[in-house]
Amino acid sequence: MLEFLTYDLKVAVLIAVFYIFYRLLLARETFHRVNRIVLLLTAVASFVLPLCVITMHRTVVMPMPTIDVELGSAVAADLQSGAGEYQYLQSALIVLFIIGVVATLTHTLWSLFRITSLIRHSEQHPQADGTTICVTGNADLAPFSWMHYIVMNRSDYEINDPAILTHERGHIRLHHSWDVLLVDILTALQWFNPAIWMLRSDLRAIHEYEADGAVLSQGINARQYQYLLITKAGGIGGYSLVNGISHSTLKNRITMMTNKTSKSSHLLKLLALLPIVGVALALNAETVNDYVYDEPQKQVPVKKGKKNATIKTGGNQDIQIIETVVDTDDQKKVEGTAMPVIKGTVTPGDEPAFEVVEEMPQFPGGMAALMEFLSKNISYPKEAFEANKQGRVLATFVIETDGSISEAKVVKSVDPSLDEEALRVINAMPNWTPGKQSGKVVRVKYTVPINFRLDGKTKEAPAAVGVFTPTEKLTVTGTFTPTETPLVVVDDKTIDFEKMKDIDPKTIAKMDVLKDKAATDIYGEKGKNGVIIITTKK
Repeated sequence: MLEFLTYDLKVAVLIAVFYIFYRLLLARETFHRVNRIVLLLTAVASFVLPLCVITMHRTVVMPMPTIDVELGSAVAADLQSGAGEYQYLQSALIVLFIIGVVATLTHTLWSLFRITSLIRHSEQHPQADGTTICVTGNADLAPFSWMHYIVMNRSDYEINDPAILTHERGHIRLHHSWDVLLVDILTALQWFNPAIWMLRSDLRAIHEYEADGAVLSQGINARQYQYLLITKAGGIGGYSLVNGISHSTLKNRITMMTNKTSKSSHLLKLLALLPIVGVALALNAETVNDYVYDEPQKQVPVKKGKKNATIKTGGNQDIQIIETVVDTDDQKKVEGTAMPVIKGTVTPGDEPAFEVVEEMPQFPGGMAALMEFLSKNISYPKEAFEANKQGRVLATFVIETDGSISEAKVVKSVDPSLDEEALRVINAMPNWTPGKQSGKVVRVKYTVPINFRLDGKTKEAPAAVGVFTPTEKLTVTGTFTPTETPLVVVDDKTIDFEKMKDIDPKTIAKMDVLKDKAATDIYGEKGKNGVIIITTKK
């Protein structure tokens, strides 16, 4: 939903820019049909352009990534609270946006219901031109049109004023009702944007200019028609979706009737739309980095002088290559210098894996997400911690054509427990987006160095405050130095610090560590050096 809100904000900016263009360059021109098309197209284009993303690829050569896993690395507690506040704000914006959309759509639907109800209960008189005149008993109702219906009170119907009928038939012939319906739907998605409301109002005004032009083109006296507009200005409206003779500002309509027709050369102003569209596309363009690691693709040279050779594929299959040449006349094989022919069957898993390809595999979410996944899921093995083992484990694995992980192995070992942990997390990774070479999905070999590092070089437990479980996961929220001989509480009973070593880790359900004020507030002076609270499994 947050992505949609971001998209909607881009739409709002484009609507505002396009509307400013219209007000500055076209609003005073008499090209009513052109202005109407410009307002409708720019409104729709504002919703389409943010979806048009021009993608440019850039190859980036970078060193192999390294994952540092530190037991005892501090994680700031206020990050979680900050994330919570951001989540609350995000939820509030989403709820507010939905309320605005629902309220705007409800108003539109209510107006539509009132119009259809009024037409349904009116006295209907079908006309030869396909329109239907609906006569109501409300004497104060000003004439209006909706789709192919012309609604008026009985007095106006009996007078049968040709100016009124021509005006409303002009709205129907030009399909103004569809314009209003479309813009009202777009307005519901942009209810917070003042520009869309002003665009909506200006479009209604253009509808009236076009209908007024249709009246005057029939030879009706302009002064008498303007007087008719003034007399109908006080009529009851209230139907937001309709086009009525009393709609819009009379001063603007009368002024537009008296204006001279704009010169055709003024249409060149429309060319200003091109740079606006170009800038919008340029700002919405994105660059995709194709990462290539600085270790070159390993190549195995082919030795000359051998007629036969065997390639080890790493699986259970060997590929035997026999050099032959084919005589095109009698299709017989002739031994000698020729093209290689492969004998044997090779399964997809036995295909050689590339190390560098044109499109490298991508972890879901990108490189940053891979770093985060490894950092969050790797735990420092207890055996390695007690033995003060640390160092860099270099592991490789193959990303198959379906994105799954296979053939994970350690190529540079530090300690069996560290090696095992590195492989465990690698095999637990979700499917990647597979790599491609020459447009074809291929297997790619990937190398990940993982640094296991302790805080300091002693065998003392690293500085930490948090929760420790027997699964060797450690959540860290501060610092603590065990040389201060903290208070140890096991199942609400105090024991000596040294006896804590006798506790079987498999019996521990969780371990809470308190420090400073958090410790002294609960345990008083005894907790000044910190408190380790151990809860065993029941």
